[in-house]
Amino acid sequence: MTTHSSSANSAVPEAGGGLPVLQYWAEKTLSPQGVQIWKTLNHKSACLSCAWGTGGQKGGFVNEDGEILQRCMKSVEAIAAELMPPAGFHDRYTLAELQQLSSMECDRLGRLHLPLVRRAGGDRYEPISWDEAIALTADAFRDKPPERIASYSSGRSSNEAAFLLQLMIRALGSNNLADCSDLCHAPSTVGLKQMVGTGTSMVSLESLKQADCVVLIGSNAPANHPRLMNELIQLRDRGGTVIVVNPTVEVGLVKFASPAYPIKSMLSGGSDISSLYLQPIPGSDVALFVGIQKALIEQDQVKRDFLHTHAEHWEAVVEQAQSTDWETIIRTCGIARPEIEQAARMIAAASGVVFAWAMGVTQQANGVDNIWSIANTALLSGNVGKPGAGTMPIRGHSNVQGFGSMGVSARLQDPLREALEALLQKPLRREAGYDTRALIEAADAGAIETLLCLGGNLYAANPDHTQAQRAIAQVDTVVYLATKPNLGHFHGLGRQTTLLLPVFNRFENPHKTTAESGNNFVRLNDTGTTHLRDADLMAEVDFLAAIAHRIHGTHPIDWRQLTDTRYVRQLIARTISGYGKIGDIDDTLAEFTIGGRIFTQPSFGTSSGKAQMFTTPLPHLTLPSAAELGAPDHGLVLALGTGRSYSQHNTVVYRDGDKYRGMAHRHCILMNPDDVAQGGWQAGDRVTVRGNAGQLEHVEIVYGDIRPGAAMMFYPEVNAIFAAPIDARCGTPAFKRVPVAVF
Repeated sequence: MTTHSSSANSAVPEAGGGLPVLQYWAEKTLSPQGVQIWKTLNHKSACLSCAWGTGGQKGGFVNEDGEILQRCMKSVEAIAAELMPPAGFHDRYTLAELQQLSSMECDRLGRLHLPLVRRAGGDRYEPISWDEAIALTADAFRDKPPERIASYSSGRSSNEAAFLLQLMIRALGSNNLADCSDLCHAPSTVGLKQMVGTGTSMVSLESLKQADCVVLIGSNAPANHPRLMNELIQLRDRGGTVIVVNPTVEVGLVKFASPAYPIKSMLSGGSDISSLYLQPIPGSDVALFVGIQKALIEQDQVKRDFLHTHAEHWEAVVEQAQSTDWETIIRTCGIARPEIEQAARMIAAASGVVFAWAMGVTQQANGVDNIWSIANTALLSGNVGKPGAGTMPIRGHSNVQGFGSMGVSARLQDPLREALEALLQKPLRREAGYDTRALIEAADAGAIETLLCLGGNLYAANPDHTQAQRAIAQVDTVVYLATKPNLGHFHGLGRQTTLLLPVFNRFENPHKTTAESGNNFVRLNDTGTTHLRDADLMAEVDFLAAIAHRIHGTHPIDWRQLTDTRYVRQLIARTISGYGKIGDIDDTLAEFTIGGRIFTQPSFGTSSGKAQMFTTPLPHLTLPSAAELGAPDHGLVLALGTGRSYSQHNTVVYRDGDKYRGMAHRHCILMNPDDVAQGGWQAGDRVTVRGNAGQLEHVEIVYGDIRPGAAMMFYPEVNAIFAAPIDARCGTPAFKRVPVAVF
């Protein structure tokens, strides 16, 4: 088990970024992996980390706008992790021993390099041939009722693999295509799709550079999307403003020292980022934005001519804001009226405002309402459908948006259904399949027989790890395609057979592939080679095509031909809306922005061409008593938000601790000093944190600039202790408002 040192006195830096970033780059450059890291950084492929895309045919350090030096420390972390030596755990450790590892320890085992199987009753993984692995997988899918097969995926892979995955599952008659996006940005997709006809960003990188105000909501961009900070620095340099909405004051959102600007940012101690920093009560974002709407109305700053011409149902939104009294708004969100009015004035004074957000607003019980309230504010202020303005969800995984574009979703939209029916020459099921949470519930009820996981960490990404482990254990056959071991491979074991199959990562792939950035730009990835000697890896498209061929044969398409990713791209061009240019990208090498998504004119992808607006009820925010959580009566009940640490990507932890928050290890709870005093503690004390599904003991208290009544702990570890409420419209759990008792 991992041991933890005290973090009570860990210093918080005065700015994000800065010298530690340069030190990390130097450390990795001088390491034995240094040459290979730099070779990979310059490889023409999209970054492995977040969806703020770089790479492609313009080069490894160049973004879609042609800017250089667009790689960050998270890129290096992800690459260094993939360049590790082979993981030989299967003949050294039992599964019981592997289940004692932390996420970081799992990652440090190294690269998966040969196919493995764990059979029923076995206490460890053992080698298996690819022929047998393919046969076992095909048999597990063949002749099964469609409702009893499923897949789960992450954005680690390519558009081509994603397209093959959904095509194979749809051809089997199932819509059970769960995806990691179900747990994060599904409210963005669902909410924006209904409002403007597309569930992605309506702002390109080029358009963002024309904004003079950014409202950044529920995001810790300095740690999770560091290259976005360059855009915010440039915006402030040209006289723009940044409004930050976050219950926690993240140091990098106050001041950030970017290595991309060594003189004006690094040597000056950091660039100012936030112009106004609002710390709402967790889960109260709707109230805050209704308040901003009310202030805009009272300041006579609502763009009524724009709304008359380009929006529908806006009158009801205005009426809601007008009729909601200030006392209710302030009590619900915890932000004083003068601050709300100041935010409204800053929005009204800007010529172009981009409203950007991450999981702080989507991972709530009313996540779709949060998105509607933000987009309503953008529309009321006239900041939609013009350059330098609009809504911009910030995607966290490098190709998670591409998976959605390829149709990896439990909800099969009619245009794609019709295109796939023509391709497959058969009707497809119209009923929605299982999203990620519904998949866990179905598996827990014994309703899933076969599960294929294309990347991801289904076990650890979910709340209530006890349920997740129990649910996956009811599935007869579980197949994992992965490059590195993670917690799910050791805790998420199938009832009869668990296959752990090693695949090439993006910069090693023998096939050319594509990936999509969060701003709708499609990158073409070059082929590559692996550093692993004598490794027995397989490309994901080769595996999926082999499975599909064994199941479906050659009718109505020759599935074996789908190992040719050029041919797959031609099928994508025929079936995926906005992706027509991908059909000849191999010849033109012309990377492109997907059609119909970037709105620089107020004409939207709805049936009327107008934006559809929705009223958003204010949430009634309450917390249970300590006794209701099974804790002692003296326990202090807080609204806990889960979060990543500084050196973490999704559930993968690269290094212990979080230097931005002054936390030396992961077994900590970040609390407001007033709450700590109320509980009779001080920084460094060890406490028990109890949720509605379990508890963690000996958790160290760390002081943080976080709103009173709120707290923060790291996922995936803290996911084990709670079962979160779900927004039924999108299936996303409320990870950012978890009632816990501290005692």
